[in-house]
Amino acid sequence: MSRTDATVRWFVPGRIEVLGKHTDYAGGRTLVAAVDRGVTITCTPPEEPPRHAGIIARSTALPGDLRISAGTDPQLPPGHWGRYVQTVVDRLTDNFGPLAPCGITISSDLPLASGMSSSSALVSSLVLALADANGFTGSRRWTRDVTSRTDLAQYLACVENGMSFKDLTGAAGVGTFGGSEDHTAMVLSETGRLGEFRFCPIRLERRVDFPEDLCLVVLVSGVAAEKTGAARDLYNRASLSTREILRRWNTATGRQDAVLADALAADPGALRLHRLIADDGWLTRRLDHFLAESEQIIPAAISALGAGDLAGFGAAVDESQRIADCLLGNQVPETIALARIARQDLSAVASCSFGAGFGGSVWACVPRSDAEEFAAQWLGRYASRFPDPAARATTMVTRPGPSARRL
Repeated sequence: MSRTDATVRWFVPGRIEVLGKHTDYAGGRTLVAAVDRGVTITCTPPEEPPRHAGIIARSTALPGDLRISAGTDPQLPPGHWGRYVQTVVDRLTDNFGPLAPCGITISSDLPLASGMSSSSALVSSLVLALADANGFTGSRRWTRDVTSRTDLAQYLACVENGMSFKDLTGAAGVGTFGGSEDHTAMVLSETGRLGEFRFCPIRLERRVDFPEDLCLVVLVSGVAAEKTGAARDLYNRASLSTREILRRWNTATGRQDAVLADALAADPGALRLHRLIADDGWLTRRLDHFLAESEQIIPAAISALGAGDLAGFGAAVDESQRIADCLLGNQVPETIALARIARQDLSAVASCSFGAGFGGSVWACVPRSDAEEFAAQWLGRYASRFPDPAARATTMVTRPGPSARRL
């Protein structure tokens, strides 16, 4: 299968978006960490001689095998995990050449549709494992275009969203207009630290130690944060609206700014931008959310955490949760209630929903010694208010973990 005919395994973690809802693809800031759970891909050599061309893919969570070949529609329903495999196989083939036959096994301990980016972890682990197994990572084209871990994060994002990266031509992605926050967290995170990143291009602004006596409890709401169908349309609306703001700006100014953050750099205070979109309430709220989340809340939160000011950190996070509901509009009653229960009823240091929104998960920052009891009480109070989704809800306790790695 590979240039070495050896088994290759890669692990890519999920991530927690501490702050930074829908900011990355517009050139804004996020505050992120990898978690200690994720997706593992194992590539194994085929039988000798191979009895098939292409990839035989299997998931440890589901029965049956899939046969994936470059350029061949697998005839799978939207959202099926095999479509992610097809996307990666097609893109790697286009960018680096044919893949040798192999078997791949996918295993994951990330909750699905939880906001911890299980789909991005799947795509990224497939790219890393198949590129490694096929010797692409040592090729002239790879070493020319993927020259750093930052480049790697950007390329992984481009595989998922279908965009080109340097000389590596784009192809069909997985149907969402996301940015590179997930992949940055998965590739560039450090154990025990949160990272503040800015995007388009990716750059690290600063890191802050996460207090040793604290941890993150995640409650998966049981409301699936699907990126298919109507939910995908709502997700894409948040992304496309920043493009419309930028289009109006470039048309009015004659500039060619690539992302919203570039326009803001030329329009301090966003006075002109606000005038250009004053006729559209949704666009105005979208701009106001971006300005508050990226330019005010995230810098305040990381500064407070770095100074040991947990009350200030909690206040900044509260504001992020508030504007996610009233400005961004990506919350559901369950996620709103979970954050309130954690903060007001159970006295968490901070609590906020994360991910694409429209479901998913909420994190709470609590003392490590209280984490398991907190998780049980949090889930119990949630179940008393929302018994149906709570029946599907789960909790996990984690801390900022290491980035993607070869096993």
